[in-house]
This record gives sequence, C-alpha cells and structure tokens, in this order.
Amino acid sequence: MKRLVIGILAHVDAGKTTLSESMLYLSGKIGKLGRVDNKDAYLDTYELEKARGITIFSKQAVLEIGEIQITLLDTPGHVDFSAEMERTLQVLDYAILVISGADGVQGHTKTLWRLLDMYQIPVFLFVNKMDQNGTDKDKLIKEIKYQLDDGCIEFGPIKTEGFYDQVAMCDENMMEDYLQTGHIETVPIKKAVMERKVFPCFFGSALKLEGVEQFMQGLVKYAEIPSYPDEFGAKIFKIARDQQGNRLTHMKLTGGRLKVKDVLKNCSWEEKVNQIRIYSGQKFEAVSEIEAGSVCAVTGLSQTRPGEGLGIEEASEAPVLEPVLSYQIILPEGCDPRAMLPKLRQIEEEEPELHLVWDEQLQEIQAQIMGEVQIEILQSLIQKRFGVEAAFDAGRIVYKETIVNIVEGVGHFEPLRHYAEVHLLLEPGEPGSGLQFGVECSEDSLSKSWQRLVLTHLEEKAHKGVLTGSALTDMKITLVLGRAHNKHTEGGDFREATYRAVRQGLKEAESMLLEPYYAFELELPVKMVGRAMTDLEKMHGTCEISRTNGEAAVLVGSAPVAAMRNYQQEVVAYTKGLGRLFCSLKGYEPCHNAQEVMESIGYDSERDLENPTGSVFCAHGAGFLAAWDEVKDYMHVESYLQKKDNSSGDTVQNPAPYTEERSISLEEIDQILQKTFYANQGKKSAWKRRKTARESYYEPAAYDGREKESKEEYLLVDGYNIIHAWPELKELVDENMDGARMKLLDSLSNYQGIRKCQIIAVFDAYRVQGHFEEVIDYHNIHIVFTREAQTADHYIERFAHDNQKKYNITVATSDGLEQLIIRGAGCSLLSARELKAEIEGANERIRREYQEIQGRDRNCLIHKLSPEAKQQLEELIKKADVNRND
Repeated sequence: MKRLVIGILAHVDAGKTTLSESMLYLSGKIGKLGRVDNKDAYLDTYELEKARGITIFSKQAVLEIGEIQITLLDTPGHVDFSAEMERTLQVLDYAILVISGADGVQGHTKTLWRLLDMYQIPVFLFVNKMDQNGTDKDKLIKEIKYQLDDGCIEFGPIKTEGFYDQVAMCDENMMEDYLQTGHIETVPIKKAVMERKVFPCFFGSALKLEGVEQFMQGLVKYAEIPSYPDEFGAKIFKIARDQQGNRLTHMKLTGGRLKVKDVLKNCSWEEKVNQIRIYSGQKFEAVSEIEAGSVCAVTGLSQTRPGEGLGIEEASEAPVLEPVLSYQIILPEGCDPRAMLPKLRQIEEEEPELHLVWDEQLQEIQAQIMGEVQIEILQSLIQKRFGVEAAFDAGRIVYKETIVNIVEGVGHFEPLRHYAEVHLLLEPGEPGSGLQFGVECSEDSLSKSWQRLVLTHLEEKAHKGVLTGSALTDMKITLVLGRAHNKHTEGGDFREATYRAVRQGLKEAESMLLEPYYAFELELPVKMVGRAMTDLEKMHGTCEISRTNGEAAVLVGSAPVAAMRNYQQEVVAYTKGLGRLFCSLKGYEPCHNAQEVMESIGYDSERDLENPTGSVFCAHGAGFLAAWDEVKDYMHVESYLQKKDNSSGDTVQNPAPYTEERSISLEEIDQILQKTFYANQGKKSAWKRRKTARESYYEPAAYDGREKESKEEYLLVDGYNIIHAWPELKELVDENMDGARMKLLDSLSNYQGIRKCQIIAVFDAYRVQGHFEEVIDYHNIHIVFTREAQTADHYIERFAHDNQKKYNITVATSDGLEQLIIRGAGCSLLSARELKAEIEGANERIRREYQEIQGRDRNCLIHKLSPEAKQQLEELIKKADVNRND
C-alpha cells in the first residue's frame, strides 16, 4: 500500500484537532465525531489535554483514503510546546497548515510557515471556521498570499480559467503547457506542490464537516508518494513512556525494513528491538515487521534521543525554537534533589523543549522552559509519575552572550609532566547562527588527531560568557594553532587548554548580552490603540498597526520577553476581555538593560572555578598560574593574528594609512605562479630562465602615454573595493553610499579626460534579486552594475580573460585573490593606493602645466613696437594722466 506521513499544524484555537477528528470520521476510522469542548477528541488522550482543551503531546492516527494509507501526526498548537512540534516536522512528507477564517494569518502561523520553509516541507492549507459570520474568502486568500506566499492558490471544486492562470504563474513548464493547451495536467501540479512552488488552499468548516471531504480528495490527488532506498534508515523524533512505564522510541523508517529482534546501533550504543507498535490514538497494534515510509514506536531501546538518525539517516540539527525562561524546581522538605534529578531526566527525554540544569554551587535543579503554561504540565507529570509535589519559583529570563569583535584566545596547560597549547580564533556570527566550530590549523603546528580532539572538546561543553555566565551563541570558534609534546601530552591536557583558550579570548573580546524577544500580534478595540502603543514603548518594544476595520485594530511588532511576560493579563483587564495577545519567539537581540541585568546577576568570571580564564605554565620545575591578561606574555606559539598582520603588511615606503588594503606582493605572486602554472612544464624546459611575475605580468603603475602594440587601453575599477580603501570615501559610506560612489565616478571621469583611455567602473549588484547586468554611460566613462549572483570580481576576471589579447587592460583593485587572477591572466594591475597616487599625480601635472602657461610672457602688440614708438606711447599716456588730474 502507498504511504504518506502528514503533520497537521496550526496557531492555537484554529481548529486543528477538530479537522483531524473530521478526517478520521469521514475516512471511517472512528464512528463518532469527538469534540475538544466535550473532552472526547480521539487524539487528545491525556487528562491535562482534556482539561485545558489544547494539544500538549504530538500523537498519531492511521487512516486510509482510497489506496493510500496516511499516518496523521497531530502536533501541539500552543507556542509553549513548539519544540515538540518542531521535532515532528523532521519526519513529514507533507504538512497541513490550518488557518482560522475568523482570525486570518496570526503570529504563530507565520512562525510555523518559516519552519516549514526551513525544513522544505510541502504544504496544504485548510482555512477553517468559514461558517462564522464576517468571514470573507476573497479577503482571506489575499491576506494569505501577502503574509505567506503568492503560490497559495484556492483549489476549488471547479477548475476555472483563473485557477489555471494562477498555477501557470508558479512554474515556467506549467506556463508553457497552459499557453499551448489552455489546460494543466495533474502530474505537473503535483510536482509543483512537492517542490513548494504551489500551496493548495481549501476552505470549509471542520466542525460542520463542510469542505473536509473535498480537502481530503485534494490531498490524495495532489500529493506525490515518496520513494525510499532499500538500505535501512530511520529518524527518531520522539521519546515517550506507556502506562506500564516502558520506554517508547518513536521513529519514521526512511529506508529498508525493520523487524522485531533486529539490532540497531549508533556510534555509542547497540541494542535490540523488542517490540514494534503502530499507534493510532491511544491504542496500538504490535507488528513483526514494517516497511519504509511507516511511523512506529519501538521498545527495547534505552539510549535513543529525539533528532537522532539511524542507518543511512543523519542526525537532525537542534530545534530552532528554544527555552527562554528559567525556573527553580522547589522540592518538598526531605526530598533529595540529587536523587530526584535522574527521575526528572526521564521527563526531559520526552519533552524536547525542557532543559534541566543542575547548579552545583546552589545545590538546586533549574528548568529552562518555553513558557509558563508548561509549569502546570510539569507539575502534573512529576506528581503522577513520581508522587512528588513540586513547586516553581517566580522564574527569570534565559539570557545569552556573544562577542562583537574578532579575537585570538590562547589556552596553555603545563603542570609538571603535562603539556598542551591551543589558539582559537573567536569571531562574531550572524544573529541566530548559534555556535559554530571549525579547524584551520596546519598539521605542521598540530597533528590531525590532536585537532580532532580539540574540536570534540569544543563541541562537548556548553560554553559560558564572561558577563553573566550565560550560554554563548552567534559565534564561530576556529582552531588555528596548537602545540603538543611528544612525551608528556595526554588527552585531558587539550581539554584544559581548549576550555581556557575560549575563556581567555572572551575576556579579551568585547562581549554583548543578548535577551529573547517576542514577535507579537495584539488585537484590541481601536480606542485602546493609544494605550497599547504607550505600553509597548515603555517595554522597549516596536510596533505598527497591521490592519483595522474601524472597530478593532491589530498591532504587530516585537518586544523583550522580560517586559511582555505578564502583559496578557493587563490586556484582558484594560480591554475588558476584548483584547487578545499572541506571542511567538522571534530570537535573541541586544539586551535593552544590560547593565542592570549584569548587576542583578552579579556574575564574576574570575571566581568561576569550573571555568578558569587563566592558564598554567611551567618554570623551574614547577607549574604556575598566569592570569588571562598575562597568558600571551608566556605563550609558546606565536600569535596567529599577529603573524597574519605581519605577513600581509605592505612593503611600500612611507605608506598611506589604508587599513583595508590587503594586496599581495609581487614576490608572493611570483612564488605562487612558479609553484602552480610553471610546476607542470616538465624537465625539458628546465634550462630556460623563467620570467618573474614583475617581468611577465606587471606593468608600471604610472602611464607614460605610449601605445602598446597599437592596442586600445582599458582601466577596470573594482568600485566598492576602491571606495572602502580610500579613507575620504570610506568616511562617506556610513552616511551616504551614493555620495561616495558619485565622488569616485567624478574622480575617474576627470582622470579619463587627462588619460584618454576607456574606463569601466564595476559595482556589485549580485544580491539584488532578478537584477540583470546593467551598463550605464556616465560622462566619459562606463559604469557596470553586475547581474544577480555575479560579483564585480567575476565580471572583471571574465572581461580580462576574454579581452586581454585585444586590449591593454589594467585593473584597479586591492583584493588579494583577484590580483593573483588578474596578473595570471597577463593584465596590468593598480592597487587602490596606486590608483589614488596616479589620479592625484595626473591632476598635479595638469595644475603645474596651467600655472606655467599663466606665468609665461604673453604675446602682446607692445612687444612688437620699436623703442622710439614705445617712448612716444609712454609720453602720450603720461600727458593723458596729467589732463585727467587737471
């Protein structure tokens, strides 16, 4: 039988569970429609889910539509349980996104859409609650297209010309078919849906079974059945326990088959499958074997983790959505927290959004969670499973730290008969990128095995910042140098040196405190908008009016989690129950009150004995501790950054202060070309004297005005490279990039009037979506804006390669790699400094010539007169002056 795994997602209260209930009923899986408000929904089986009327745990149901068996995974809609939902996304073939027709696209709906895009999951949309008064289908489809994607198209029962028009616009092949035949077949539409070019939209009311059957038929008609390899593979997405306490590993088979008593293994464990269960709601069927494409729960595995891959399947990345609140778990008197911690770890396995942290100094357990709704859930689970009445404190925000500049961290560990030194390059990363690790270390400095060990130590620990002791994020840590001792180095030495290198670098760096921000959507009466905007401004948030209908308005924006934690109750109070606030985690941004937070936490990085900032060195047969600011005075390996700065220094006498310029010297070019281009010439040409790069490829910077082989001269200028290299232009960049660009073009235009060569200024436009290559004449020079995905480097290199035999080409750039390529192509080169000197020199020559002309004796009539005539003329002038005075 053909199989599909489909997840159903929605903003809370959009009717997701009601839709799944309707689909199960219409497929014949259940004989009676359950309802959330009646507490008898087929998939909401836990007491807390029935009591609160929300889905807390993801569950599955198996139903059949025609010849297709669908495993429907119902996921939590509440933002506090987003991590549970995100784990489920990793095993889906398709997703159903439910949108409330009464509320439209809400805040968490956009978060779900971004996650579906990130995991590249094809989506069907069902717009629910269309039976309610005031719903407008045309208005809703416009909003969905605007807020989500223009490929969201209504798939009505009748395929009209307008339908085919919209579908054809999503793909070139479908457009060709439509233009030729006036019709588009089902197969290309299915392909477009699978490739996320088209997102079918259906409208109806799940509660009244309106439009649901048509939706199910559309789902089966336009969903492509995936194919799987014969080799075994599985993706684990959930850990749970049944009523008897058996540990269940929920997985999707992505290749091959799985039988009872098969041995599964990963790099760190190997265990046997005792039972295979196919769950549908609360009940399950035990089977002896399953095929690829099936979702099952397996017993017998005790070390599996959510997100883990088995066989050919790789492990998943950590969830994007993460906890932002931290609470102390307060246990009853006489309950040992150390004894309780292993039991709580069981719940942590099952709840991916829960992070437990043991604080050794305070001897307390802290729980990092997504939101306050989870507190009630955790209390109930702890009471039911372990019989312990746990309480939670008021809670606090989970802060993070990052750095804003590049530093080199050095760690040294050398007590007696031990030795290791590690140099790490710490660089700020993109917001939301987390921690990334890399290696750019020569094996001459440190062997491959030690490099791998350092990388392992970097990845095995949650690194703390030095401002508040919060976790580090948005950083790249790269191993660049290291040293080991042939006799005395042990594995643990590199662990100590690695940790100390991170801390030493953080102490040197400029650190920044980050706090979580909510993206919110606030619905309230129009007359309350002023009050809300004032509140949000006090919270250091930003907002704007998204839409209004005269009576109600919707504000959207973002604000710190710390400020918005209890704002929901305030909204309900001052709007008398008419206002609604929806929040979803936006990410981490710079803390609005960093100094206040640091003072309240009171973290001292020098007193954190588990995370030392200094290093251990050896002298006179004994070890001694060097503080973080003294480590580089004692280190054994030369600084990576200092060596890099020295090697890239310019050898020009009296250099101008250009900090951005990093050109390659002619000697380095010569060495590179000798080792690469000439390396394959063979022994026959060894007797020939090889020309140096200076002799072969370099032309003098100053033009002498003589034509070379009667070829036309071209000067190509890498525009943005020069702008950032000339100080007077760089100063303009932050205020007015257009002004800096025009100033450069005017300088080149004046220079062309002196030199009379063809000048082309090339600017990057590779980030401009859909941009075509654009050539513009500016006075007497040419300007090129490159096409999308083409940099100025690419354009210049292509022009040089295609035309170097036809023209005498000189390129002005200070990009080291581009210099190497240009010289290798046989073209001349000017660095940014040399171009500036050449332009200023040409201007100076013109100025001097002008002054010389002005200073010469002029060719006047008086110079041609004889001495007698001059004397007579002077007497006449004197006589005229006398008469004028009289």
